[in-house]
Amino acid sequence: MADIRFDGKVAIVTGAGGGLGRQHALELARRGAKVVVNDLGGSVDGSGGGSEASHRVVEEIEALGGEALANGSSVTDDAGVQRMVKDAMDAWGRIDILVANAGVLRDKTFAKMEIADFEFVLGVHLMGTVKPAKAVWEIMREQNYGRIVVTTSSSGLYGNFGQSNYGAAKMGVIGLMNTLKLEGQKNNIHVNAISPVAATRMTENLMPPEILARLKPEFVTPAVVFLCSDEAPTGTILTAGAGAFACARIVETEGVYLGEGGLSAEEVRDSLTKITDAAGQKAYVAGGEQTQKFFRKMQGA
Repeated sequence: MADIRFDGKVAIVTGAGGGLGRQHALELARRGAKVVVNDLGGSVDGSGGGSEASHRVVEEIEALGGEALANGSSVTDDAGVQRMVKDAMDAWGRIDILVANAGVLRDKTFAKMEIADFEFVLGVHLMGTVKPAKAVWEIMREQNYGRIVVTTSSSGLYGNFGQSNYGAAKMGVIGLMNTLKLEGQKNNIHVNAISPVAATRMTENLMPPEILARLKPEFVTPAVVFLCSDEAPTGTILTAGAGAFACARIVETEGVYLGEGGLSAEEVRDSLTKITDAAGQKAYVAGGEQTQKFFRKMQGA
């Protein structure tokens, strides 16, 4: 099969000044994309800022013979996001790809976490995905083409101690993806998610060096590049790390129909083993087989 190429296409990668975002931007550029390298340049907790990191990545792309623009806007700033999109449109006249990668960490147990820290992390990860996606949405609709990759995490899909804010945000982007995949379908806009495990500034203090050495960001990027391509699926969550790739899914069990008359909490309790039985469970698809099966049960079919 032919190599995946992005000649003539324009990509925006947020949080691309280092780590995963840098690798995504470089690889898209190597494969022909023109790239907006967005990075606020702040610390892991979101404090500070500067555009040096994004300019360095632009220089790397130009050294490869590619085209790129640096942008230092915060993904939470409406005016900054609009400026980022305008810069891309003024330079190249289209936007084909958005990789929403920007993120911060403010880890604490829920008991010790301040609401401000919760709101800040939610703002960067969730609204920092929503705002760029909204800014490019009509452009992609008019083009009848778009590829959006959101960044989720195992902390959102499965939970992680001390990351209630991060986990809530990372599961929030899955809810966004699940709706945008439906709304974008008729305009060939595919929306997918990457759940990475990689050695970056956000993870360097969480694992021993020998493990981090096997979790290079470039081992995640192939999945992201594929999700940016013409052949990308839509509504898929790919997990990636250390050269291993898998698909995460939200599933629903076969369940049990208890009828509508005289329902009680006790009936639910007594039927819990059947309700939670994993045999026959399937990935849930809105309007799909399981929804139809549910209505058939209601009708007594």
